Amino acid sequence: MIRRLLPIVPVLLFASLLPAQAQVPADATPLIERAKIFGNPSKSGGRISPDGKWLSWIAPRDGVLNVWVAPASDSSHARVLTDEKLRPVRSSFWSPDSTVLLYIQDKGGDENFLLYGVDVASGKQISYTPFEKTRVRVIQISSKVKDRILVGINNRDARWHDVYSLELASGKLTLVQQNDGYAGYLADDTLTLRMASKARSDGGSPYYRMVDGKVDTTPLTEVGLDDSQTTAPLGFTADGKTLYWTDSRGRNTSALLAQDVASGKSMVLAQDPRADIADALYDPRTGRAQAYGLEYLRQEYVPLSNDIRDDLAFLKKNVKGQFSVSSRTDADDKWLLSVDPVTAPASAWLYERKTKRLKQLYVTRPELEGAPLVPMHAQEIRARDGLTLVSYLSLPKSVDASGSGRASTPVPMVLLVHGGPWARDSYGYRGYHQWLANRGYAVLSVNFRGSTGFGKQFISAGDLQWGRKMHDDLLDAVQWAVKSGVAGADKVAIMGGSYGGYATLAGMAFTPDTFACGVDIVGPSNLFTLLQTIPPYWEAGKQQFYKRMGDPNTEEGKALLRERSPLNFAGDIRRPLLIGQGANDPRVNVRESEQIVEAMSAKKIPVTYVVFPDEGHGFARPVNNIAFNAVTENFLGRCLDGRAEPIGDTLKASTAQVPHGAEFAPGLAQALR
Repeated sequence: MIRRLLPIVPVLLFASLLPAQAQVPADATPLIERAKIFGNPSKSGGRISPDGKWLSWIAPRDGVLNVWVAPASDSSHARVLTDEKLRPVRSSFWSPDSTVLLYIQDKGGDENFLLYGVDVASGKQISYTPFEKTRVRVIQISSKVKDRILVGINNRDARWHDVYSLELASGKLTLVQQNDGYAGYLADDTLTLRMASKARSDGGSPYYRMVDGKVDTTPLTEVGLDDSQTTAPLGFTADGKTLYWTDSRGRNTSALLAQDVASGKSMVLAQDPRADIADALYDPRTGRAQAYGLEYLRQEYVPLSNDIRDDLAFLKKNVKGQFSVSSRTDADDKWLLSVDPVTAPASAWLYERKTKRLKQLYVTRPELEGAPLVPMHAQEIRARDGLTLVSYLSLPKSVDASGSGRASTPVPMVLLVHGGPWARDSYGYRGYHQWLANRGYAVLSVNFRGSTGFGKQFISAGDLQWGRKMHDDLLDAVQWAVKSGVAGADKVAIMGGSYGGYATLAGMAFTPDTFACGVDIVGPSNLFTLLQTIPPYWEAGKQQFYKRMGDPNTEEGKALLRERSPLNFAGDIRRPLLIGQGANDPRVNVRESEQIVEAMSAKKIPVTYVVFPDEGHGFARPVNNIAFNAVTENFLGRCLDGRAEPIGDTLKASTAQVPHGAEFAPGLAQALR
């Protein structure tokens, strides 16, 4: 069942050798091949069909990830259903009647995701939304209505998604609701639209009741800017009588609420002062919340009722690693679990509730079994103004052979900054952490203010603080690492994608002596042009961007955006910088990278720029990801004195183009030749 109605809401000096007191022991840890970390997984994205008869997953076909299916009784009899030749399928999901596997796919990273289906019995492929310049949303999949689903399509007006009923067998689309300015809709289990949300000019959202396709003129309830990212309806029970909310109104962190639809009265089911409760496990038959997900330092399930309490206790005791329930049958007799041990590759398991039987279905990356993977350690770091920054540290085996989380001597460090910024870093296996730690670096990921999951006050503390207090949090985390003996002060790099790319550019431009070098992936350099080029289907979220970043329509906002744009301070960059960009990026336009490369080039400041013509906001094709990371690890190797696998032929297998600065990145010019 699809749940949740959310508002829609970035002179070249190479560091000297390590000082004597920070010499690192010789690292005898075997080098893990890049391709084993960033290449195609053997299998991923496992799902069990609602009727329990089928298993599905994503796996390579001729080197490209496609959709596979097998009988649940014998997963060895698998067959491939799709035939994508270039761009990988990254996820799939079942139709409610278990006859069709559905997936979304874009072209070249443009994020115009269209909906496709494959009939499991016949193998017939269906293009459900054969439109141009269109982005499809799945609005509701029901456990009751088996032959159709609700989808949102913005081919009439790119800003707004009209709601259609899609008949899965025939592909027929029937208009249910024309959207004339609503951010989103929520339907019940009969596929009846029950609620609509709209964006307010102050960044808040009113929620309206819907009856017979008509939206009430008076809001049912309203959510202000401060609560906008921590309050939303999650979904109805199967009988439509109860509506669940994640709700921070009147409190800091989101609580899980159950609202009686008839009376409007709400009851708090769960809350935690440390972290938001934003999701739950629901009974597939009744839609009733049975447990909630809580993530502060790590993710866990907390039971709300006795019906799955024993199951969760059994799994916690017998599963080796952090687990999540990825799908359940309609009869609720079988669950498919995703298990993450961190120091071993993730795996998928089938859990049979009646017999309490666990069966491993596959290991996502079997080539990493036995590899020298390292633990991840949760840290609570104090910011200068007292905020607690939940962070995650990985250390190379050379200085932490026992996995204690304490370095025997300082090592070079990569500060790896998450995107969003309205997102969060989490505990678990992370390819970038494992790769960089294996190359000899400490890796630190920080949930700076503005990150989600820690309450509305923590999010709002980042308002209008791009490049200021949000950046101060990153600097405070670096200082913590230096004082804790994790890193040497002159051997810290900053790296990230999207907002993490912005943070990299901000670090290099605003604090040019702090970081030894930087790696920016699809990061915005000019906040004016970023806001001018956001996709049209983000129209409902514009006011939130303005309130939390700076309003380009006011003089005060213009001044703020100007002073927070690294492009305007490109001349202050003094340390090595590597930039990666997808040419088709709809969120952070390619001009964001081109502008700062041009500005640095005009001032004769060296910078290396790698662009991929068939990618968007990040690199989905493994050959491209491997190619950029090959350049990155050799770049970091010179900057931080770490280990590196040679670039080799990785660029030839990719679509990488280097319009500027190949001579400034070790081995890149030779690899291009």
